[in-house]
Amino acid sequence: MPHKILFVSYDALIGDTAWQCVKEGHDVRYAISTESEREIGDGFVPKVDDWEQHVDWADLVVFDDVLGHGTHAHRLRQLGKRVIGGTPYTDRLEDDRAFGQQELKAAGVTIIPQENFTSFDDAIAFVQANPNRYVIKPSGEAQNLKQLLFVGEDEEGKDVLQVLEDYQRSWATRIKEFQLQRRIVGVEVAAGAFFNGSEFVPPVCVNFEHKKLFPGDIGPSTGEMGTSMFWSEPNRVFSATLAKMESRLRRERFAGYIDVNCIVNSNGIYPLEFTSRFGYPTIMIQQEGITMPIGDFLYQLADGTLTRFKTRTGFQVGVRVVVPPFPFHDQETFERNSKDAVIFFKKPNREGVHIEDVKCVGNEWYVTGGSGVILTVVGLGPTMRQAQRHAYARIENIMIPNMYYRKDIGDRWYEDHDRLHSWGYLR
Repeated sequence: MPHKILFVSYDALIGDTAWQCVKEGHDVRYAISTESEREIGDGFVPKVDDWEQHVDWADLVVFDDVLGHGTHAHRLRQLGKRVIGGTPYTDRLEDDRAFGQQELKAAGVTIIPQENFTSFDDAIAFVQANPNRYVIKPSGEAQNLKQLLFVGEDEEGKDVLQVLEDYQRSWATRIKEFQLQRRIVGVEVAAGAFFNGSEFVPPVCVNFEHKKLFPGDIGPSTGEMGTSMFWSEPNRVFSATLAKMESRLRRERFAGYIDVNCIVNSNGIYPLEFTSRFGYPTIMIQQEGITMPIGDFLYQLADGTLTRFKTRTGFQVGVRVVVPPFPFHDQETFERNSKDAVIFFKKPNREGVHIEDVKCVGNEWYVTGGSGVILTVVGLGPTMRQAQRHAYARIENIMIPNMYYRKDIGDRWYEDHDRLHSWGYLR
């Protein structure tokens, strides 16, 4: 049965999912509030300007971000609407890193030693008094500037001190609060799950993000260059972290997806940060693995009637295709090198290709927006290697001027799998 689905976005993150719902036959409307991003999704999804004027029309409202979306979602949920989205509490879990860690600790989860700061001078003095390896993590809106996250390598924190001094000169007006987290060495892995308002809905998504721009995890940090994943019954990582938040999420009547990124090693599981919304490009990769139509999936999740769902077996690999100036924001460079570039397909097959900052005019796809994040291309397979080959074979069919992407998404799995297995986290 077709549903009336209203998608609400700040920066046009959820366009691909909205497009999938259109293709499934649902009646879709899509509102983007940021003026510079409003061309994204043109030709794929019907657009509206003021989303609040369409709430009564919709039988499902989907919010795609935090940063205040939880307030709107919570209000509509209280009015009896079916809503995918958070609450002020779940928004804060992601927006305020210190609060997220406090809530994990209160729920009985072991957390990494950390200190929270609003002063660079205080942070510099702290590192000087407590030399060690630290990770600098901006909080609030500044955490969206992914290139500012810094992972220290020096045992005495000398590189962290240098970066703190640089940030004090260049970014003090943008970084109002930040966290110094003791660096823990191990395997970075995330466990995420959908929540239906009262309980987690199995299976669990185990995923491995690739955040650096270049192969081999070097270069500046990005939001994401690609992700490898598989579906699992609730495992040790999930049980030690997210599962302990269930009562809090039930109290909030949260409906949507929540993820916690962790470092695990032979000594334990250490959560790093929440993502209390869909991940990007995670949701696009997940759509390839969920066997039921995504529109029905979201409707039942918001309705509280989804208690389990089926997924494809094996592995999924999603690779982001980007153009200049990504991961940096430079409007002049984008206008000169990337805006309105044609996305050309050598063969007409577009399976596994998910849109990000794209518009469609006639039958042609064009680069739009301003982020430089254009497509996520997904491959599937019974082994990680086959899923990789599938994704990269699909990318070979795509031509965009100045496009680039990492060629090693999924490679981490081969070493990480052995360590995770030996420590008992995959059993």
